[in-house]
Amino acid sequence: MKRLFYDELLDWKNNHINTPLMIVGARQIGKTYLVKEFITNEFNDYIYINLLDNISVTNIFEKEIDFKDKVEEFEAYIGKKITKDTVIVFDEVQESESLISHMKSFCESDFPYKIICLGSLLGVKFKRFNKSFPVGKVIIKRMYPLNFKEFLMATNNDLLISHIEKAYDKNESLSNSLHNKALKLYKTYLLTGGMPENILNYINSDMNIYNVDGVYLKSLYETYLSDMTKFVSNICEKSRIEKVYNSIPSQLSKENKKFQYSYIDNNARKRDYELPLDWLLSSGLVLGVNYVSDIRKPLEASKSNDIFKLYLSDTGLLINMLNIDYKGIMLDEDSTITSNTMRIMGAITENYVVNELISNNLNLYYWYELQKCEIDIMIDTKDGIIPIEIKAGTNKKSTSLNYFRDKFKNNISNVSYRISQNNFGLENGIKSIPLYAVFCIK
Repeated sequence: MKRLFYDELLDWKNNHINTPLMIVGARQIGKTYLVKEFITNEFNDYIYINLLDNISVTNIFEKEIDFKDKVEEFEAYIGKKITKDTVIVFDEVQESESLISHMKSFCESDFPYKIICLGSLLGVKFKRFNKSFPVGKVIIKRMYPLNFKEFLMATNNDLLISHIEKAYDKNESLSNSLHNKALKLYKTYLLTGGMPENILNYINSDMNIYNVDGVYLKSLYETYLSDMTKFVSNICEKSRIEKVYNSIPSQLSKENKKFQYSYIDNNARKRDYELPLDWLLSSGLVLGVNYVSDIRKPLEASKSNDIFKLYLSDTGLLINMLNIDYKGIMLDEDSTITSNTMRIMGAITENYVVNELISNNLNLYYWYELQKCEIDIMIDTKDGIIPIEIKAGTNKKSTSLNYFRDKFKNNISNVSYRISQNNFGLENGIKSIPLYAVFCIK
């Protein structure tokens, strides 16, 4: 499967190759597969080391000897000399703090080392580092599951992508046939999620979502729960990490999606859950969007660390945890839709939009005024602050968005976004963006 993150790797190769690259992201999003493809395609000489299978490498870099001697012993262990053309990949690098701390030595060496590091829970390890972390001596890039554009590429819909991007740029509607096809593919993507293995299951099932069972996602969920025992201070912290993670579907399904500790446990307190929250955010399993108290650039300046919403990193996992019936999403039968179903669909839709925008490296915020208005998402761009309204269906009523636009008209962009199942368009300063085109927002 083609991944857009490949361009990030090319940027490192072309512009920063002698600074160690560290790739962080959740387990099973395709980091190792993509890096192996990259080094095979782009380099003639490379070394791949998985530290889970090579404890001897960990031991070498933990020795109390000079850095030069460690490199020479490493060369002897792998049986080859490192040349200026050699790329070294250390997978599961979180297994060795010593090796991570030595990235400073690799970076500052007169010899042009070329190093890529990756691993599961690497982001968590960074936050709980005991040795001297090589600040400023490594490039850290975050990788995500496949977004919807990558899903379209994987399912041979490149021509559809071109039509979507053109319609987005020109604010012109797609034909009904292409619009309906894109919506159906979007709904399919909600169910598969962005995990490469599950998308491959879908492709190998003749691209019939009804032939894809939930076994893989259930297994991945159990794997994530198992990971929650790693890099924790005690079993109590592990239990709290799991409780926060399992509370997210219900947190998102309520009217007010603000994260509330009471949804974890009636007796839950903020001080008890600061570390578990940090663990989940650092792992990449959970994404956060913070409330802002002031609608002025830069929004980051008025961000609240105490008021936020949490989302799962994959919609397939979210749907799996909610036990949603496939037909409830794939078929538009209004007569069967209850208010509870609409809330759940709203949760899934908002989770999807947040995933898409964050995978485009956008910083997200939200705002609300009690009893009056809530803006689901805002982005801070060079053209101003853009409020974004998210709708799961085709409803065009924008009470909150209109109230917000009127209240802060001097502080925000002239154009706001409404994301829904409606076609492209621009009317009264609101740009209509179909749910399948969120990847176009940069």
